[in-house]
Amino acid sequence: MKVAVLGAGNGGQAISAYLSMQGHNVSLWDRNQNIVDELIKKGGVRLEGCINGFGAINIITNNLKTAICDAQIIMIVTTANAHGYLAVQLADLLQEGQIVVLNPGRTGGVLEFRESLKKLNFSKKIFLAETQTLIYACRTKETGVVNIIGIKDKVFLSALPSKDTSYVLKKIQNLYTCFIAANNVLVTGLENIGAVFHPSVIIFNAAAIERGNKFYFYREMTSAVAEFIEKLDDERLAIGKAYGIDLISAKQWVSFAYKNIKGDSLCERMQNNPAYYDILAPESIHCRQLLEDIPTGIMPLIAFGEIAGVKTQLLQSVLTIASVLLQKDFTLEGRNLTRLGLNSCRSVLDVIKIIDNS
Repeated sequence: MKVAVLGAGNGGQAISAYLSMQGHNVSLWDRNQNIVDELIKKGGVRLEGCINGFGAINIITNNLKTAICDAQIIMIVTTANAHGYLAVQLADLLQEGQIVVLNPGRTGGVLEFRESLKKLNFSKKIFLAETQTLIYACRTKETGVVNIIGIKDKVFLSALPSKDTSYVLKKIQNLYTCFIAANNVLVTGLENIGAVFHPSVIIFNAAAIERGNKFYFYREMTSAVAEFIEKLDDERLAIGKAYGIDLISAKQWVSFAYKNIKGDSLCERMQNNPAYYDILAPESIHCRQLLEDIPTGIMPLIAFGEIAGVKTQLLQSVLTIASVLLQKDFTLEGRNLTRLGLNSCRSVLDVIKIIDNS
């Protein structure tokens, strides 16, 4: 199968290498010319850890047209902040029948992507989907070398509209068998566990990060921070309930996504997850755990909560603290109802109607 992978970060390099190793015809795109040049020199990506081997990638380029031409599936593995930008850049290049999958969509990714295309009067028939999370827990050791720390056993996937999910799932299972169908993109979006995990750990460890103290992001989790995360997660669960969705709790999700996780509490499960064991905290508070997860996770969760009349004091607090900490106004770029194409919605039913009729 011909597959285009857009984004040559941790996940993009991992996915492109693995699919190449499985015999697929893979093109890898990144807008950073230095990364592209280095990968061209190496001819592909070496995987270490849970997967070992070298994936020789057919095309490595910073030209989007070259990357996606005749690809059956386009895997977008950039940060979620780039989804709207990529939709605009791809609008004139996409071909009829292509499948575009956001890996992951975070919260509302596929809605923002669709709204960006809609503003350009895009009319081609494509299949648009998103995953709930990235398949791999992985880190690049250097450009062209990726350590696969863990592989998720189950990952939700949904298309927009949801009637296309079965078609997308059938096609993408030629690449990965871990994907399972979600009812709609509300499920994949509201199951954004990273938005609950990531900002909380950064905020409560901001001083240590600024001092340059290295620590393990999950392995050194404390009970107090884990308990805060669960209280924050309660608001996410309440939002899901308002939309008629029985979401998986943060504690349940760790055991759902990964096999054989031991521990009774969220803290113990995070500490004992082998996939999390060697993941270090970032070296700066100006990191994707805030710069990505706040505008594409926390903000849209708050927006969905507002429509449903769900109180989100802790989610609001995380947004406020992160904004002050980074001296950044996330409302200028974050996913609000307008960017998601939901600005006309006044109720849960309005949201569901738009999603079902997209």
